[in-house]
Amino acid sequence: MRTPLIKVQSKLCRLFGQSHQAGFSLIELMVAMVISLLIMGAVLTLFLDVTRTNDEMAKTNIQIENGRFAIQLLQSDLSHGGFWDGYVPQFDDLTLTTVASDTPTLVPNPCVAYSDSNWTDEHKNNLLGIPVQVYDDAPTGCTSASPAIGTDIKADTDFLVVRHAETCVAGVGGCDDAAGKVYFQASSCSTLPETAYSYVLDTDEHDLRQMDCATSADRRKFVSNIYYVRDDNTLMRSLFDVNKHLAAEPMIEGVEGFRVELGIDDGPVDGAPDTYVRCPLADISADTTAPSTHPAATVCTADQLANVVAVKVYVLVRSLTATPGYTDGKTYSLGTTTLGPFNDNFKRHVFSSTVRLNNISGRREAP
Repeated sequence: MRTPLIKVQSKLCRLFGQSHQAGFSLIELMVAMVISLLIMGAVLTLFLDVTRTNDEMAKTNIQIENGRFAIQLLQSDLSHGGFWDGYVPQFDDLTLTTVASDTPTLVPNPCVAYSDSNWTDEHKNNLLGIPVQVYDDAPTGCTSASPAIGTDIKADTDFLVVRHAETCVAGVGGCDDAAGKVYFQASSCSTLPETAYSYVLDTDEHDLRQMDCATSADRRKFVSNIYYVRDDNTLMRSLFDVNKHLAAEPMIEGVEGFRVELGIDDGPVDGAPDTYVRCPLADISADTTAPSTHPAATVCTADQLANVVAVKVYVLVRSLTATPGYTDGKTYSLGTTTLGPFNDNFKRHVFSSTVRLNNISGRREAP
């Protein structure tokens, strides 16, 4: 009885022993390695594709955000252009029955400091009457100022100036109310020595009155902002503070093109633009010097600028880093200007907006 059992045990041992010692053949190992490499290659390719896609999406998102921010920044400032707290210049008052005495006489030098001898009553009158100015290059009145503004402007981009009174009242809710700065105050009273067309634009304290001729009129800080594109594709802004324009500060990267067209109400006065024009450089050094003639086209006159009721803004924004394998062969229309093709590896997009100068166009509308 023991012999068959021993034989069965011996066979089982041999069987399990052979199974435990058996392995993959060389061919099986090679096939497994090839399959593993194919799977790893597919996963790596997928990973790289996803990474590249995410990188491109990040570039596009940054590009879009820069473009939107640039347009919003310009749009917000332009929408307040010509806001003088209810003050209406005589030349823009449709109810006036006499000849206006405050029609702008010259295109003002936007970079004159308050301490400069050219900061005269005529200059202040021109500042209020022409709240938006555009040049196709930096004017000498700014490049020669201290500090100089626009000496590093990118070729074939515009130079924009926007002026208005601060939208908040000085000293209210944290609004700037510093002694020695330039503030605007307008009178709405017509029975006191000052008339309804009276205003002050200086650093001194004044007590002009509101329409009831008893309540003091609000004081608001004088705002003058200059925008241009630096030669490294950065949108710059210079603020008027401490009674002069400060050195320009970088605002937004990747802005490669900047064009501005002015909508002029040169037909029957109705607050709507009849034509849109670009303003070539008015080479000015002071208010007492008339703008020189630009060799390429006619300079916008003081009369044209005083009748601006809308502004078209075009911004060409470029991605901050190149995209390998991509070639930009497209052209870009910025109003009457066409840029490109650039034939490089950067992606671009044009952002544009038409901004209505509500404070000017609104008072020209027929009731």
